[in-house]
Amino acid sequence: MAETPDPTLPADGRSRGELLPLGRRFRMVLVLGFLSALGPLTIDMYLPALPTITTDLHATAAAVQLTLTGTLVGLAVGQLLIGPLADAVGRRVPLLAGIGVHVLASVCCVLAPDLAVLGTLRVIQGLGAAAAAVIAMAMVRDLFDGMAAARLFSRLMLVVGVAPILAPTIGGLVLNWTSWRGVFVVLTAVGMAIMAAAAVVLPETLPRDRRRNGGLRGTARDYGRLFTDRVYVGLILVAGLAMAALIAYVSGSSFVFQDEFHLSEQQFALIFAGGAVGLIGATQCNVRLLRRWTPQRILGGSLLAGLGFGLVLLFTAATGRGGLAGVLIPLWLVLAMVGLVMPNAPALALARHGEVAGTAAALLGAVQFGVGALAAPLVGVLGVGAVAMATVVFGGMLAATAVCYLVVRPQHLPVDDLEPALPALH
Repeated sequence: MAETPDPTLPADGRSRGELLPLGRRFRMVLVLGFLSALGPLTIDMYLPALPTITTDLHATAAAVQLTLTGTLVGLAVGQLLIGPLADAVGRRVPLLAGIGVHVLASVCCVLAPDLAVLGTLRVIQGLGAAAAAVIAMAMVRDLFDGMAAARLFSRLMLVVGVAPILAPTIGGLVLNWTSWRGVFVVLTAVGMAIMAAAAVVLPETLPRDRRRNGGLRGTARDYGRLFTDRVYVGLILVAGLAMAALIAYVSGSSFVFQDEFHLSEQQFALIFAGGAVGLIGATQCNVRLLRRWTPQRILGGSLLAGLGFGLVLLFTAATGRGGLAGVLIPLWLVLAMVGLVMPNAPALALARHGEVAGTAAALLGAVQFGVGALAAPLVGVLGVGAVAMATVVFGGMLAATAVCYLVVRPQHLPVDDLEPALPALH
């Protein structure tokens, strides 16, 4: 069910984004990366403060982790709503409105009196960040096709990957000078800066003649069509389950390394940065790997490798073999494999449905963050320790690998899905 090539594309096979002047293209890609990073920044920046919030608001660790789950739920639900809206009215208005909601919620988080209010505001934060996440992906699909999109997703991951490095580090520094509420002051400033950059740099990328105005019935029809594509559904599940492995690490790592291994907030930030370096490095290696192998082969191989590393992680966490290094090394290797899954699964999925890019990206993002939202409390239920984290990480990789090989069957996917962008690689 590959998408019919767009007749408006240039005859030489290049996508519209490749016709832009290099400087303008660079600025747009940079801002798209920052948009994609808003969600991870919102999730990760307050991770070093989770134990502090637990004490300050007189809550349990599992209850505080639900504030993370709330953010993920907001990101998932928000994308389902914003994706079809962006296909109907264009990209810019929903984008700027969503970031504005995020900024307002961040301001209110600074003043949150208890955990219930904080959790509610985190859901609203996620709803606002959803606009940035889904519209950034839709804009990429508006401008780039096939393998060119896969390469751009890899480049965007370089910017997105900076978020997990900087966010806990910034959060740790903020905690040196103020309370956890100061983290949300920083998030407010970041949201305002990203909103200003998007308003200045990003044009409307969806022409009026390509907008879809079918209302609720049309939206339901578009979602129904997506659900009938077995390969697309399998690919978004693979992306979601890989995200679950990542979120299990994100939600459990502060408790594992600060409580179980007795690291300081700053040491934890450095450990977290190490994992992000592996994730970033893999996404950039993906650009080179795409010169020799198809996204299908890279996706299948990285999942198998990640499954093996996840099994090693579960063994070392359960037995205590190797201490801190015994947990860190296989964990970082799993994250690197997730870094190869994350650009290729979305590129393969969105290549099939460019005519409803906003809706397709919304469903993809909703599944990613929705499945991730289930992973966060699951770690807490299992005990908020290294074994609990490793169990969910391994489970996510196992399920993603199973779906990939049983449902998607990457070895049988035609390269034709990515054919429009092949000339751009030569």
